[in-house]
Amino acid sequence: MKTCLALLISMLLSGCAIGADKPLPYEAWRLGFFAPDYMEVWIETVDAVDINERTFRGVGGGVVSIAYPPALSGKSIPKTFKGNPKGWPERPGWGAGRYVSGANLPRLIYVRWQSLVEPQTYEAYIEIPESARSMMRKGEKAYCAYDDKWITDYREAIGIGLAPGGIAKAWALGPCLAPVEIARVEGTIDPRGPYEGKSGGRHRPLSDTSKAYVEKFGIPYGSW
Repeated sequence: MKTCLALLISMLLSGCAIGADKPLPYEAWRLGFFAPDYMEVWIETVDAVDINERTFRGVGGGVVSIAYPPALSGKSIPKTFKGNPKGWPERPGWGAGRYVSGANLPRLIYVRWQSLVEPQTYEAYIEIPESARSMMRKGEKAYCAYDDKWITDYREAIGIGLAPGGIAKAWALGPCLAPVEIARVEGTIDPRGPYEGKSGGRHRPLSDTSKAYVEKFGIPYGSW
């Protein structure tokens, strides 16, 4: 009886391992980041842990995608601010990022970033639920207006919005599929400050446009 029980447990564990190592239906999943209008962000580091408990360090960093201020806007401050940082867009984009090659689907994403409008340094651990991974594995029929075709599409990307107050919100996205919210967390302040305390408390500079917006309208805490 003990032998049979041990064999059954072994088979179940083996089945779980095989499932975890199952190849993705695409070459790699993508991780990207964006911020609300004018709420500029600088990412210090991003690490990802996949379902096989492998850690992929430094899979993100630097500037994130943001609509306003537009790229290359220089130091000119507009007479009218066209952006609106309140809340999240109905269809968030993929954000600035990269594909995480060699990884299975994610279990955990760690991000440490500077919120330049406050300024403050945050860190957050974003747990990716199994429901999100199931979504990322599932192919769905979708119409792509870009090339006027019906295809089998996958939500192969995770887009993460970073907002003041340490808010991080994640969506699963596909090229031609609607984004689906999969997680929202409130990060914590990193007591070491920017760059793990190695910059003497100095954050990266905020653009003149975003500074002018915040001085006029403030930061819409509570909208994210």
